[in-house]
Amino acid sequence: QLSSNVDLPNSTETLPLTAVRGLATDPDPAVRRAGFDAELQIWPTIEVPVAAAMNAIKGEANIVNRRREWNSPLDASLFANSVGRTTFDAMHSAVSASLPDFRRWMRAKAKLHGHDGPLPWWDLVAPAPMGSGAVSWTEGLDVVRTAFGDFSSTLGGLVDRAVDEKWIDAAPRDGKTGGAFCMPFVGDRSLVLLNWSGSAESVQTTAHELGHAYHNTTLAERTALQRRLPMALAETASIFCETLVVEAGLARLDGPEYAAARLALLDVDLQGSNQVVVDIRSRFTFETELFARRQRRTLSANELCEMMTDAQAEAYGDGLDQSTAHPYMWLLKPHYYGSHFYNWPYTYGLLFGLGLFAEYQEDPERFRAGYDDLLSRAGMNTAEELGAAFGLDVTDEAFWTASLDVVRGRIDDYVSLATATAS
Repeated sequence: QLSSNVDLPNSTETLPLTAVRGLATDPDPAVRRAGFDAELQIWPTIEVPVAAAMNAIKGEANIVNRRREWNSPLDASLFANSVGRTTFDAMHSAVSASLPDFRRWMRAKAKLHGHDGPLPWWDLVAPAPMGSGAVSWTEGLDVVRTAFGDFSSTLGGLVDRAVDEKWIDAAPRDGKTGGAFCMPFVGDRSLVLLNWSGSAESVQTTAHELGHAYHNTTLAERTALQRRLPMALAETASIFCETLVVEAGLARLDGPEYAAARLALLDVDLQGSNQVVVDIRSRFTFETELFARRQRRTLSANELCEMMTDAQAEAYGDGLDQSTAHPYMWLLKPHYYGSHFYNWPYTYGLLFGLGLFAEYQEDPERFRAGYDDLLSRAGMNTAEELGAAFGLDVTDEAFWTASLDVVRGRIDDYVSLATATAS
């Protein structure tokens, strides 16, 4: 198991890699910085064999894609996700236009954490300095249940059913894997893994995973093949359900007396959006260049690091202190070690889910009437067909711009609150 010595403020400890990376969310900025420095000491020890694996996998993918007569690796990925090239290009263009807004958020977050300039890498996922307060498991379930119930009694009832039928493994414990996950089980049941930490982020994660569980209930009557979801569409219900909880929280925390709690909630939400839009943009840029260069020759670990930091500079811009960029993101993300682009579907899932939420706000009753059927068809229809079922043209950049406008509104709110707090 990989481990590293971490020079913490009052001691030096040897920690496993998972624990070292976990320090990125510690409330103490000195601990976050120590974790980042220690992490960058680990990756060079394994960079050569991992670079060899990357070259082998992407080299094979280039050969297979060529023999299958794909014009590019991206075309193969789009086909696998039932998304057309015109749709992808529209989304990609809207994301490009949104990058300056995310950079505004990063610089506001940097100021909130005492930096005079852009945000250093080790503070990208730092918790808001004022904190959001501890949330008990019961309180968190109540938040999710209420937000879901405001949408429909069926969605709200899923929370109690998941608890009563013991679908959820919530508490962290020794030997349990980290993160969160939902998988279909028997009939319309799901199994949900969480690592409840009593934070606002835990509440959103619970909503997200239960959104997957709800999606599975709508798929239960479909055939095995019809239940196989392309990754780009598998996040539809989870993002929508998470958005229900975030919007309910923002509505509840309206007023000057709730400024700190509202800022903390926005901080958690925008960290996630920044990862899914901006960081994944850097990953897509990196992987595009990787496929192109691998057509010609094998690549060294140093070259992969240079490509990664170049991609981060393009995506993060002046929102990130580029001297603190993470050159080894290519090594630590397992997503790259497959045949096709794995990252962009996360962006699609987030923005499609937000677009559905915007449509729900326009006409709630009409949306509710067709929502379950839309979810049940996610393994059968193309992305364009699913959008058309709600009168949405996902080939139009305006759709993706409208989705990102939801995020822009939250950024504006955050920047205003952060500026008032920092001053």
